[in-house]
Amino acid sequence: MLKFASLYFRNGFMFFAFIFCVLQVFTFCFAKFWQWFLKTEKGTLRHRMILIGAFVFSNSLLVLTFLRYWRFMFRVSAGWMVLMLFTVFTSAAVFLVWLALRKRVVQHTLAMGLRTFSVLFFCGITAYAVYSAYVPVVKRMTVTIDKPLDKPVRIGMASDLHLGHLFRGKQLDDLAAIMDKEKVDIVLLPGDIMDDDTEAYRELNMKPSLMKLRAPLGVYATMGNHDLFGHEREIHKALTEAGVIVLHDDVVHIDNRFWLIGRPDDNAKNRMQTEDLLLKTDPKQPVFLLDHRPTEIHKHEKLPIDVQVSGHVHNGQVFPANFVVKFLNRVSYGYEPLGMGHYFVTSGYGFWGVPFRLGSQSEVWIIDVQSRAQK
Repeated sequence: MLKFASLYFRNGFMFFAFIFCVLQVFTFCFAKFWQWFLKTEKGTLRHRMILIGAFVFSNSLLVLTFLRYWRFMFRVSAGWMVLMLFTVFTSAAVFLVWLALRKRVVQHTLAMGLRTFSVLFFCGITAYAVYSAYVPVVKRMTVTIDKPLDKPVRIGMASDLHLGHLFRGKQLDDLAAIMDKEKVDIVLLPGDIMDDDTEAYRELNMKPSLMKLRAPLGVYATMGNHDLFGHEREIHKALTEAGVIVLHDDVVHIDNRFWLIGRPDDNAKNRMQTEDLLLKTDPKQPVFLLDHRPTEIHKHEKLPIDVQVSGHVHNGQVFPANFVVKFLNRVSYGYEPLGMGHYFVTSGYGFWGVPFRLGSQSEVWIIDVQSRAQK
């Protein structure tokens, strides 16, 4: 227990230290950008106050977030950090344009043009990030398995909805419309359906919208890490009341044609091993797996699993986090055939924390599974 507590404290301290260092870098770049944009002279009070004010504001948000001063404080701080990151990108774009034009355009004209460009670039990148968070694309893939299927199965997969105050009934209505249009046989939701609790879900009456999500073979979900933050029972109840079948280390035989396994998030207590769950199936029939995190793909590729769907990593959500999740995961995004199976990791239908996506986009996967014998 002491060892676990020590590890938890050390990891928590390292996370705080990392966030603190990143925040200082972003804040410095943010302040320098505004000193340039407002044409403040070095050494003046105005010049110094921009720098001091930026650091005081940023670090005050950080402290209030860790003190949990307000339940939405994390979103405010995360949004502030992302906007400062966009300012860093804007500064880089301005610098590149300046390099390209500094010998071709009169300096006064160039300076005015660069300030106009910076505003347009920042607004453009922010608008694009919001668009990418709320407007989904439909990804399609057809996979062929060796096991018998009397007819193909069309899977509609959407993960990480994070239903809350920023992602609500309208987005559920859109998801249901996509699944209906694609005529999916079964809907799979591999985790993080709610954003920590059901408060916004019930307050905004999202149940009628979630109930629109239907498929001939059913709608199945597993619990992600954000579904397990102390409100698991309420979330499980809300999903069940809306007609969603929640699989918690459960195995279901679907239409006597294939097996569906649902595992909760890695953080779930007493989570069963995939090998033990497979013992409840007939390995001669296709096996589909919902596993919120893609952390055990390296193990699963050696097992008789035909299709696995996962989410969690959001494809980084905001660049350059894409590279971080790619480094940490065997498959961080997209589709990859491995061993005896086909593995899908989605960037998610919703978003975490803030309504921004850059280098990733809200998406739904349509997966057609056919047997080699059918070809």
